Amino acid sequence: MSTAEGPASGLPVRMPRPRQPGRHRRPEQLTTPEGAPALVLAVPGTPSSATRSLAEEVISIARSELSGLDPRIGWVDGDDGEYPTLESVLARAAAERTEDGPAAVVVPLLAGPEASVMRRVRQAVMDSRSAAEVTDVLGPHPLLAEALHVRLSEAGLARADRARLFTVATAADGIILATVGGEEAVQAAGVTGLLLAARLAVPVLAAALDVEGSIAQAADQLRSSGSHTLALAPCLIGPEIAPELLHDASKEAGCMGADALGPYAAVGKLVIAKYTTALGIAQQPSQGAPAH
Repeated sequence: MSTAEGPASGLPVRMPRPRQPGRHRRPEQLTTPEGAPALVLAVPGTPSSATRSLAEEVISIARSELSGLDPRIGWVDGDDGEYPTLESVLARAAAERTEDGPAAVVVPLLAGPEASVMRRVRQAVMDSRSAAEVTDVLGPHPLLAEALHVRLSEAGLARADRARLFTVATAADGIILATVGGEEAVQAAGVTGLLLAARLAVPVLAAALDVEGSIAQAADQLRSSGSHTLALAPCLIGPEIAPELLHDASKEAGCMGADALGPYAAVGKLVIAKYTTALGIAQQPSQGAPAH
């Protein structure tokens, strides 16, 4: 568990920014209540050094949002070696617990619902015999729309700020929001897609990477409605799928694509929002940057 001298887990730490003076200073940083359960980030997909780095960066962002946090990483497909399984991480948290109440709050590192992963997360909680609470996935949420906008602009596929009226030669006039998890995930991504469409003032359609023909169908629908330059925006954190699937989806749609969301600041903030909601801790509302 973290101490006043620093975290014992060896995970990276982002130092809090200095407080700004005046009316617009940043609110005081929240502190984890004494005896609070561990935050366990449940990471899906095939473990690798890249996804471990991503998860550790998300934890670093979370620590910068909530001091005194006891964060841990558990892998849904771990090996209990270099990549500890979610079950073993929860069992260890329960063994170390000296307070009443749940030993951990499990936050799935998923942008949207994926039933097969969530079943395995809940099964790991049962198998660990630990008192742990599992939160909802991170989306849909305005902060995800903000992160998607940033990733598209970084790829040169969207204007970063319409108010400045500069042009981006490759800016898309239609966005395919790619997700995984079938129809349920598509519906959830569609909510984030509406928020993204409002930011970009272009049509956005959600489609599932794991449903055959879904990406191509979305591309055809956008083109038939008048969009000429399409872009693929993954509504995914990153570990959920193999990177080549995004490349294949871009080829299927005949368009360029942005990167997955990765350890964008909004992801870490949403992880903390799920954790604090589970504990009933009051938190400043997280809002995406306003669309210009």
